[in-house]
Amino acid sequence: MMNIAFIGLGNMGRPMVLNLLKAGCQVSVFDINTAAAEALKEDGAFVAGSMEECVKGAQTVMTMLPAGEHVRAVYLGDHQGGVGLLKMVEAGTFLIDSSTIDPASARLVAQQAHTLELEFVDAPVSGGVAGAQAGTLTFIVGGTDSGFKQAEEVLQHVGKNIFHAGKAGDGQMAKICNNLMLGILMSGTCEALSLGMDNGLDPKVLSDIMLQSSGRNWALELYNPCPGIMDKAPASNHYQPGFMSKLMLKDLGLGLEAATESQSPIPMGTLARNLYAFHNAEGNELRDFSSLFEFYRKPSK
Repeated sequence: MMNIAFIGLGNMGRPMVLNLLKAGCQVSVFDINTAAAEALKEDGAFVAGSMEECVKGAQTVMTMLPAGEHVRAVYLGDHQGGVGLLKMVEAGTFLIDSSTIDPASARLVAQQAHTLELEFVDAPVSGGVAGAQAGTLTFIVGGTDSGFKQAEEVLQHVGKNIFHAGKAGDGQMAKICNNLMLGILMSGTCEALSLGMDNGLDPKVLSDIMLQSSGRNWALELYNPCPGIMDKAPASNHYQPGFMSKLMLKDLGLGLEAATESQSPIPMGTLARNLYAFHNAEGNELRDFSSLFEFYRKPSK
């Protein structure tokens, strides 16, 4: 029976913990939001009062945190002079970070873990809340070959597809590329559907046409941004996330940072990032990222 410590119990972390428990793992949980941790108690998780208590005796530690600054603070303790997780865990503990952050932060943590003879992998996820609940997430792992093999043993309980992207930080880079494309695809899908509606087309009929034509894409097939077309899509449920618009903006920002570092041209990614910045500025940060559809509908008559 695996003994796993899980830190970070937001929209993604909570269902991942539930699937680990269903798989028969012993799971200790910690979050600065104590209510989020307590809510897992009745499901069989041990609720720790501190991060140090959470990781004590764990074979594997998993983290799901908002941004690079939080990952650095948790692992390295570079926040208010605190002690980081790397100094708390026992020798031989395996470390998995499934946050979506900048590759440089992932590489820094990996380097520091290596100096302490600890195995660390970055393993960001794709699949959203629905994938986390269903246990069908895609994990994109960056780390050593041995680290990837260890990660597979744990992640098989919460995911369906597990890829080894390459060395430390490469999992994050692959996730950034994926979400850059996703932001562009969603923007284009919203734009095309809105154009059709402005010219008298039924969005359901137009969606069906494009699904059987060269415009077919993931958003049209599984996540249509127009309300009333797909019952289970966030668009038909008042744009409840899902994947929040503020997180899409964050990920597109990571893409811009990576492009600046490598001097890569990403004009479409830049436009998508700016669209989400405008959309979020109007109070849509906590709504699903497919709510960008409303940005296009406002000028319509």
